[in-house]
Amino acid sequence: MIDRLGLRTRIGLFFAFLALGGATAIGVALWFAASRAGDGGALAPVLIQGGLMAGFAVIGLTVWVWYLFDAHVARAIDRLAAGLRARSQASVETDLGREAEAARYLGGLAPAAQDMTRALVQTRNALAEAVARETTRLAAEKTRLETLLADVPVAVLLCTAEHDLVFYNGQAVDILGSGAAPGLRRNLLDYLRKGPIRHAYQRLSDAGDPDTASDLMCATAEGGRVLAGRMRVLRRRDDGVAPGYVLTLRDITQDIAAHASRDALLAEVFDRVRRPAANLQTVIGVMSEADGELPPDMAAAMVDEVQALTRAITDLGARYDTIQTDWRPLTQTRASDLADSLGARLAASDLTLEVAPGPELIVQVDGFEIVALLGWLGARLAEDGHARHFRLALTEEDGPGALLRLEWDGPALPVGRFDGWLGEPLGTDTGELTAHAVLQTHGTEAWPETLATGASAVTMPIRNARRAGRRPPPISRKVVYDFELLSKARNAAVADTRLEDLTYVVFDTETTGLSSERDEIVQIAGVRIVNGRRMETEIFDTLVDPGRPIPPSSTDVHGITDAMVKGAPDIAQAGRRFHRFAQGAVLVAHNAPFDMAFLRRHEAGIGARFDHPVLDTVLLSAVVFGQLEEHSLDALSTRLGITIPDEARHTALGDTVATADAFLKLLPMLRARELSTFGAVLSEVRRHGRLLRDLNADQS
Repeated sequence: MIDRLGLRTRIGLFFAFLALGGATAIGVALWFAASRAGDGGALAPVLIQGGLMAGFAVIGLTVWVWYLFDAHVARAIDRLAAGLRARSQASVETDLGREAEAARYLGGLAPAAQDMTRALVQTRNALAEAVARETTRLAAEKTRLETLLADVPVAVLLCTAEHDLVFYNGQAVDILGSGAAPGLRRNLLDYLRKGPIRHAYQRLSDAGDPDTASDLMCATAEGGRVLAGRMRVLRRRDDGVAPGYVLTLRDITQDIAAHASRDALLAEVFDRVRRPAANLQTVIGVMSEADGELPPDMAAAMVDEVQALTRAITDLGARYDTIQTDWRPLTQTRASDLADSLGARLAASDLTLEVAPGPELIVQVDGFEIVALLGWLGARLAEDGHARHFRLALTEEDGPGALLRLEWDGPALPVGRFDGWLGEPLGTDTGELTAHAVLQTHGTEAWPETLATGASAVTMPIRNARRAGRRPPPISRKVVYDFELLSKARNAAVADTRLEDLTYVVFDTETTGLSSERDEIVQIAGVRIVNGRRMETEIFDTLVDPGRPIPPSSTDVHGITDAMVKGAPDIAQAGRRFHRFAQGAVLVAHNAPFDMAFLRRHEAGIGARFDHPVLDTVLLSAVVFGQLEEHSLDALSTRLGITIPDEARHTALGDTVATADAFLKLLPMLRARELSTFGAVLSEVRRHGRLLRDLNADQS
């Protein structure tokens, strides 16, 4: 029992027993003296009065000595121990400045501790440098592998047997990211329909062959996107943990829609052409029997059927040309790349090409087919004696498209001859591909013309083009993974779960004021911590429309104005998104009662309860460093060697990242105090309830 008490409490008890023992000794001495005084009793009042004065003097002296001892020894030892713990377990590299100053009455202990921490930092840095040198090659290979997997054109996922995500790449974010982006240790079945995934895993797991794969088709839980997948189960583990699996996914929704559109068009072709053709066949039969002479009404009927057939064929042909580009893999290609490839192809035939000046455009085409078409066209023009030097011009149109011209200074190309060329193969290296097929693929046409400058050209419209300067910012394709999660099973009881096995969401809010009953949230930010690591790609950050003006005094603190929140989601929308982001996690905040009060006040409008387990870094700091220390976020960050940039302070995301980093540094310090489970930490935190209200009434 005594071992569970703090150092200052034990020292206080020691001095209390010392004071009580001194007073007791004086009392016993007085009783003995009074009993020896005899029946006279003249000395008894004097002895009692003197004894009381001596007792109070002993108690007062003991309290005074205790106060000095507590202030200069006990508290100094506690601060020195906390500082040593921070530097040995949380990798803080600053000197023991304040701690050493507080321990100045402890003789050589403070300088010895200072020397020890400096030696520890030097040793740690030397070890880190040695490890860094040895792992540089592995890190480079890891980066190359991550880059390769990030750019794989399909979604790649690695999951545990419980379908928790252990690895995902950028394509997976695109496919599964509707509603809420995926994250490590989130359940895949929250994003995909459960049946096909479970059936495929059960089928492969029962087979017991890691070389066997299963193709499957599934749909997203939201949005109804149809995906084609392939699953392979990993080799069985020797530790009894069920094996995970690798799943690749490809979105085939547009493919299915394109094929369905083509099938529907084909069915309509037969339907709209069959009847006029049958009627014309009947009319022609009547004509043959009537020796070519038809009644007027029969002739009018034939004309109507011919016109109907012509309209149907024209309409269906136009619609067929329109959907041609819906299923072909047309990619974004720079015009300069097209020109360079075309120049190389023409140079192989002893022809030359120059590029007309103009803006740098990005066109959506099949680059191989376009280069093959223009290269073939240049060779045919040279064979017919039109030219051997060409210019490539690409000009913007008013709409989304552009005009591509292959120009030359020489005789124009007759339209009839050009139309005759369109059915010819483009060359031996393109198989049966014809110019007409290339034009159909791109949903366009081409024609020869004479330009105003007198030059001749073949012109082809490009349906989609844009200036290179207007391209959107690049999308991060970083892969996210933690393979240790494959060997970690979820524990149903949070209280019995080790701290490193829990998933955390560290969050912070910015508000219109400091009243949780009257003010409103204007920004929410959160980051996820999985397996003791802050996930840099799994971030929640949104402005919130408070539905009321933001006071200038609040704007001076967090910098958020009324104009910034205009059009932002309200607390009901933002709260639902944040609740989903924090699903299954322990919430962590600095001064959590303040932030949680805002969220819980709006639970009815959000439609969800924030009944998560909660940890507060204020209380965790009190557990590690003692209640008498300052526990503001700035003070805690300074104590743990965390730098908060000025521009990030008092922003929801900046304070969230600082809180998350502080929390990660506090975890090993808690484990060093033998607080390794959530329940153990919770029991210790409740001893500091006078600092903040406990939010874990349902946790034990």
